[in-house]
Amino acid sequence: MKRDSSSCDTYNYGDSAYWDSKYLCEPGPFDWYQRYSALRPFIRKYISTSSRVLMVGCGNAVMSEDMVKDGYEDIFNIDISSVAIEMMKKKCAHIPQLKYLKMDVRDMSFFPDESFNSVIDKGTLDSLMCGTNAPISASLMIEEVSRLLKPGGIYMLITYGDPIVRIPHFHQEGCSWKIKLYIIPRPGFQRPGSSSSSSKLYLEPVPLTERGMLPPGFVLEDPDSHYIYICKKMHATPPLPAAIMDPTTPDIVQ
Repeated sequence: MKRDSSSCDTYNYGDSAYWDSKYLCEPGPFDWYQRYSALRPFIRKYISTSSRVLMVGCGNAVMSEDMVKDGYEDIFNIDISSVAIEMMKKKCAHIPQLKYLKMDVRDMSFFPDESFNSVIDKGTLDSLMCGTNAPISASLMIEEVSRLLKPGGIYMLITYGDPIVRIPHFHQEGCSWKIKLYIIPRPGFQRPGSSSSSSKLYLEPVPLTERGMLPPGFVLEDPDSHYIYICKKMHATPPLPAAIMDPTTPDIVQ
């Protein structure tokens, strides 16, 4: 496991100073990768509205606000940027379903074990993979996410990382997951030669090999697609040679 240098530039996306500066210069709301409307089918399928949800790396995105409008009742939002957190505290002070805390995903010891039914990560692991000490940072984050989830809880990871660079991060002592993978095109993607957005449905999981990799010869319709990993926390078991790929639809976490 190493730094995702192919998708990084010279910025240290794991550093709070970078994000503080960014949110001071660009205070307007911004949702990385995908908006709630595109992710809603997956969120509604795997996360019940009564779930206690942790949104890691929330930034100044409106996704949590959209989830509340859609019936979600309890969402904790954390970010390493104090600028983003203070901004969102003021903006959402009238929304009791939302709480905002400054926190580093590599150390979430503020929360006790098994505090949440679900964790949503939209680009935060990717940010750590573009920072210094990337493998260590990723390992600490995944370990903390696993610790905070109740057994059967869902970690939903939205990322640019394909299984070759993401699945190995789930192989940690003490962590056990059943994983499904979905692949969706970036917003506004159009098939070559088409004047309209793709009408293909992306609501079926992608078949994976026994090692949790894409099948040989698998071709992405959009080369810059986003990968959605639905990771269900299992009871602690001895480490396995590969992540367990779940062929069935897991129950919604209550």
